[in-house]
Amino acid sequence: MSTLSAPELDDAAPSSPSETDQPSFLDGPFAPVQQETVLHDLQVTGELPAALQGVYARIGPNPMDLHAKRYHWFIGDGMVHGVRLAGGQAQWYRSRWIGSNSVNKKLGRPMAPGPRRGVSDVVNTNVFGHAGRTWAATEAGMLPVQLDGDLNTVRHGLFDSTQSLPFSAHPHRDPVTSDLHAICYDARIHSKIQYVRVSQAGAVDRVVDIPVRHGPMIHDCAITASQVVVLDLPVTFSWRRLLSRAPFPYRWRPSHGARVGLLPRDGQAADMRWYEVDPCYVFHPCNAFDLPDGSVVMDVVAHEKMFDRSRVGPELDSGARLERWTLPAQGHQVLRQVLSSRSQEFPRLDERRTGRPYRWAYTVGFGSDMAAGQPLLRHDLEQGGTQVRSFGPHAVPGEFVFVPRSEQGAEDDGWLMGLVHHLQSGKTELHVLNADDFMGPAQAVVHIPTRIPLGFHGNWIADSGAVAPR
Repeated sequence: MSTLSAPELDDAAPSSPSETDQPSFLDGPFAPVQQETVLHDLQVTGELPAALQGVYARIGPNPMDLHAKRYHWFIGDGMVHGVRLAGGQAQWYRSRWIGSNSVNKKLGRPMAPGPRRGVSDVVNTNVFGHAGRTWAATEAGMLPVQLDGDLNTVRHGLFDSTQSLPFSAHPHRDPVTSDLHAICYDARIHSKIQYVRVSQAGAVDRVVDIPVRHGPMIHDCAITASQVVVLDLPVTFSWRRLLSRAPFPYRWRPSHGARVGLLPRDGQAADMRWYEVDPCYVFHPCNAFDLPDGSVVMDVVAHEKMFDRSRVGPELDSGARLERWTLPAQGHQVLRQVLSSRSQEFPRLDERRTGRPYRWAYTVGFGSDMAAGQPLLRHDLEQGGTQVRSFGPHAVPGEFVFVPRSEQGAEDDGWLMGLVHHLQSGKTELHVLNADDFMGPAQAVVHIPTRIPLGFHGNWIADSGAVAPR
């Protein structure tokens, strides 16, 4: 096992001054807020559906150290933001820091119970429901954090397992079995990644070690009805960046190569089939599914490069576009088709279709020019075409999640829900849209009279527990 001993130096870092030509992720719409907030009885425009009983929660970095000389957006202290909906009312908005050791020490709070593992215990990337509870999660080795109904930290731990394993910010729930499936890595271990399955009840019941080289950063994965899709792409651990005291020791490394693996859900690493793909980087697949001939289709947002120039966060001009990747039953090369060349990220779908053929994908605009506003996009993957919904100038939506009106309804029979950030006023709104009337008026807009920094991922966590993490 390759660990921090016996380093293999990575590709030489570029010497161009453009390496730091990126916006600061401590300023503007990314700037952290300095306190936790509770607001009750929020103003609503329109009519909130009475069927929405639960919490929309979203998480992101909110560093307590506002003067960090070496800061990367991916490492900031986590803060979760939530809006509780019930009875057609927006009952409250809350923001809460995730209770890491450093946060609790600075706030004078007792240390949260539960084990720790990984290079730190900071969790800042995703928040979702599973096994009747709410969890915050991140990657690179840290354990998830359980939250209570008011979004306060309860404990750290790998759900209801006593195993010491890395986990992922992006587990995928199978809509048939309700198991979670994730590809996980530890930043300290560079020779393997792991497939981890978590049962509906919260027990880790399957772990598969998968050999790799160079310690690739694997942010997400995908599942089909029969396979787990593994992305081994050329963003890898960088000893040069670690030795230069960079807070985020990963960089673009084209010599690593790029490949996509298919792991049978009941198989072992020796059963995997690997496909070559042109070097690129994928943070987020949208969905994947099996074809009758044994091929696999996966839709992804593909970036031309990532962490090649920037030391402070992802490059926002990375050519992100929506692509369909086909892994043919006969052959070993990924076939790539551009579905939309518009710059975009954060793909979502109706998670009742996870791992199965589907029609609708939802993404948001992505790029460094936010002044004109960014759109929400709805892609028709069967008939072709994209609808573009603008929220106006200086308005930037975060990731939108699909919430079905009923478990048996059609694929677009539901609501789209997400935060919209207004860069000039600093205010934020929770928009609830009718997915089957995408360009029509919002079903409801919840006005949050405070600023919420741009962040990462969110989910609808229903009181019934019927949620789907990404």
